[in-house]
Amino acid sequence: MADLRVKIGALTLQNPVLTASGTFGTGEELADFIDLNKLGAVVVKGVTLLPREGNPMPRIAECAGGMLNAIGLQNPGIDRFISEKTPFFEKFKVPFLVNISGYQPAEYGELAKRLEAVPSVAGIEVNVSCPNVRYSKGAVFAKDPRAVGLITRLVKKNTKKTVIIKLSPEVSDIKIIAKAAEDNGADALSLINTISGMAIDINTRRPKIKNIMGGLSGPAIKPVGIRCVWQVYNTVKIPLIGMGGIMNVSDAIEYLLAGATAVAVGTGNFINPAATLEIIDGLNRYMKSNKIKNIKELTGKIIL
Repeated sequence: MADLRVKIGALTLQNPVLTASGTFGTGEELADFIDLNKLGAVVVKGVTLLPREGNPMPRIAECAGGMLNAIGLQNPGIDRFISEKTPFFEKFKVPFLVNISGYQPAEYGELAKRLEAVPSVAGIEVNVSCPNVRYSKGAVFAKDPRAVGLITRLVKKNTKKTVIIKLSPEVSDIKIIAKAAEDNGADALSLINTISGMAIDINTRRPKIKNIMGGLSGPAIKPVGIRCVWQVYNTVKIPLIGMGGIMNVSDAIEYLLAGATAVAVGTGNFINPAATLEIIDGLNRYMKSNKIKNIKELTGKIIL
């Protein structure tokens, strides 16, 4: 068997295939359909300091090449999340990573502090880039390298767990944002988050999403994701988790060749709950047929 192990911060994952936050719940929903212990890691749905009901419905719409969503970070808040959801993580050997969001930089630090005390949480993915939520003063933190740097420092100050910063493609230069995260202590980067989009029902003449706009995910954004991974790979030295439109093993390999150390499957889970496991099997077959012994031999090995 090929060696699929990868290192993300302090974590050594048995393979490079993760689930993308917001598409897999906490794992409970799909644990009856797939063996979670075969994954590289499970990245669970985002949590905030206080409970959120999320945006009004309808908040999901299918579109050409993917889907729009404007869930709006619906979650029970960090206290209920820890007491009600994290005990489930203890049943598995696979690492569980928790995605966090805040409306002020200090909230990220507090969330990290609360999760630091939970042994079953292996790492933290820091969401500064959700297109469906406006943060402090109406701005998206991911567009400001100073804000990204500050949030990264606050999270790192409050936890010894692996810290991954999730970036947005909707910036003028993603390399600057990535470098700000790295310079302030990020252990790894996730990229990309969804891209803002809109769809209209021509019969009602109303937006298909009550929030008007939502985050576009799925195959339509894969070329953007691969471009961002390639740019950032040539800018920073920390590991990258590539995501955006990964539906099969070919998509995953593209991200690895562009510079990703690992990949996360999002929209693909809705279409095929077993997509992650099929990608892991596909990586083994691809490496065997190409006589590749270690998955690290693929990262950034695009031929120009």
